[in-house]
Amino acid sequence: MTLDQLRLFIAVAEREHVTAASQAMNVTQSAVSAAIAALEARYGVKLFHRVGRGIALTDAGRLFLPEARAVVAQATAAENILKDISGLRRGTLKVVASQTIAAYWLPAILVAFRKRYPDIKVELAISNSEEASRMVREGEAEVGIVEAVVDDPALTQWPVGEDHMILVQASSLLPPLIDAAWLRQQNWVMREAGSGTRAALELYLGRYDIGIEDLNISLVLPSNEGVQTAIEAEAGIGALSSLVVDPALRAGTLHAVLQVPESRFFYGLRHKERYQSPAATALLGMSEFTAVSRGVQT
Repeated sequence: MTLDQLRLFIAVAEREHVTAASQAMNVTQSAVSAAIAALEARYGVKLFHRVGRGIALTDAGRLFLPEARAVVAQATAAENILKDISGLRRGTLKVVASQTIAAYWLPAILVAFRKRYPDIKVELAISNSEEASRMVREGEAEVGIVEAVVDDPALTQWPVGEDHMILVQASSLLPPLIDAAWLRQQNWVMREAGSGTRAALELYLGRYDIGIEDLNISLVLPSNEGVQTAIEAEAGIGALSSLVVDPALRAGTLHAVLQVPESRFFYGLRHKERYQSPAATALLGMSEFTAVSRGVQT
């Protein structure tokens, strides 16, 4: 039994006329007759009385008609859902972002996306870069945005934004010279392993041939806000995104020791083989995601 057969049966039943049904459905009379005959032959029932040139529903046909209508209506509803999804009139987009991005960079973009596509629901999860990449790899999120290059052959990644890391402290007394010896002498407050902020700090320290194990670490905290608060309480120095510390620098509760010269990029992530929904395509096609690098992927 096919949907086309059901549609042709309904058309004939409603008009009690094969020619009128064929004209309404824009098919030949023989196609209509063949569809009805196929249904009758397959199930061994007669759906229509054929008396002379007239046609009328049998008892079986009358019982079958509301069921056929219900099936076609349900199929039409399913088809409309797919049309709505492809036309961005319905759907859910699952995004995961690392903390700095989710708290400071991404919200304005999601607001712009929501205004443009008000019928698309966005579900945002917040994790560190390592966990975010796992979620995209395993299909728990369709789009990821992280602060570090991810070593995962299953994922496509490309730069979508940038900022700078700033080394900050509570004291306004800045050191005259920043070298490896000074960095090793300080007490440090830092993010947990796996975070993009931690990875950026490790990359910077590598310029001085310093590993994390060479530092005096006073606290390791799982959020930017926790690190900032601890540094303000004079627990040590630390490196945070300029997006995070700019308000504190302006307020004077933190002081910049130095700005890391190299830009730190934010990277979009998606699975190389999983289907990309129209909603994800629309989000990633927004100008905010293409301003830094158009089509550059790793």
